[in-house]
Amino acid sequence: MKKVFFLFFLVVQLSFGNDMEWSKTGHRTIGEIAQNHLSRKAKRAIDKLLNGQGLALVATFGDDIKSDRSFSKFGPWHYVNYPLGKKYTEVAPSKSGDIVTGIQQCIDIVTAKNSTQEDKVFYLKMLVHLVGDLHQPMHAGRLEDKGGNDIQVRWFGKGTNLHRLWDSNMIDGYGMSYMELANNMPKLSKAQIKTIQQGNVLDWVEESHVLAEELYGSVKVGEKLGYQYSYKYWSVVEQQLQKGGLRLAKVLNDMF
Repeated sequence: MKKVFFLFFLVVQLSFGNDMEWSKTGHRTIGEIAQNHLSRKAKRAIDKLLNGQGLALVATFGDDIKSDRSFSKFGPWHYVNYPLGKKYTEVAPSKSGDIVTGIQQCIDIVTAKNSTQEDKVFYLKMLVHLVGDLHQPMHAGRLEDKGGNDIQVRWFGKGTNLHRLWDSNMIDGYGMSYMELANNMPKLSKAQIKTIQQGNVLDWVEESHVLAEELYGSVKVGEKLGYQYSYKYWSVVEQQLQKGGLRLAKVLNDMF
């Protein structure tokens, strides 16, 4: 019986692989920030598609559907892994797709005139989620360690890994709701917002990839982490959440 339980646990662990994401709080924070920066035209169009639901509410959709195996083909869309020091365009693309191709497909379907209403709603929700994932730097990490999933560390005495540390441990440990986080982000000028929103998905994935390289060097296997690590890197968490929200708003404003 113990062997059966262990095998089940192992299968579950492997099935999640490196497609874990920002915690629900992180995704909702990004959604709320984006909601606050939508153009009037985009907001009207999105309200119509989502029947009045806000972006924060649908931001976890990409995770919520994972319990249904019929959606398993979307798993690879949550991340992209390629060697540090390389650019996305220098590596052969995955046949299963990745976060870059997934985002583009979502945009194409939502903006296509012949798409059904059902498809537009589904892929809009996926888009909100994936742009959030794009800004979690370990979603653009190395293949050999599954974006940091295989790098085991300790977080306040409990076992975790580098990927989960950035997905959820730090943000959940901070203890703020998504509304509190969204409303307490650093104040930015219009010029600063415009600078953050420059570029495209390829530029943004490269930015996350470079940041991932820094984070790989921020820990050692088995290292005990806590307040000091959070103090050093919390501003990076905030930065990525804010960038994710502002850039999501830019993508949606351009679409509508």
